[in-house]
Amino acid sequence: MSIGSRLYGAALALSLCLPMAAHGAEVAKQKAPTPVSAYELYRIYGDKTWTWNTGGGRFFDDGRRFIAWSNDKGKPSFAEGRWVVDDLGQLCMRATWTNAEGAARASTCFGHRKIGNTIYQRRQPDGKWYVFRHASVLPDDEFRKLVPVDTVSAKARELKQVLLSQEVARKGG
Repeated sequence: MSIGSRLYGAALALSLCLPMAAHGAEVAKQKAPTPVSAYELYRIYGDKTWTWNTGGGRFFDDGRRFIAWSNDKGKPSFAEGRWVVDDLGQLCMRATWTNAEGAARASTCFGHRKIGNTIYQRRQPDGKWYVFRHASVLPDDEFRKLVPVDTVSAKARELKQVLLSQEVARKGG
């Protein structure tokens, strides 16, 4: 192995650990982050609402239904679909998003890794890793945006009715 390839390998290993280096003691105990299990992801997200600045998504246990709404940049939309988790630490929301311009299918996935009891998350495939849940949960952890109350269904239903009635009006119905 050449010195160049050894340096490249060391740089790659370091770059994978840098976002998590703030937890140096934990990194020292456990060499590499491990994927969060499907079971643990199910317990984190199941029957919870993930509140966003521009809306939110609801992860129903029943049938693994996913419903969401958003009002990003003044463009209201809603989504209906399913959510899935796997033992590679991935949560995916596969849904049809509908707005005033029409509907389109989308799959949005987030990866989850663990070092000790701290969970890191990133949007797949190439988002930046950040702390999702500290070992001792902090007030600004993204994990805290998952709440048991359903704040999404009524708003998504309302948007669906408004958007569908606009579509009917456009088509002259």
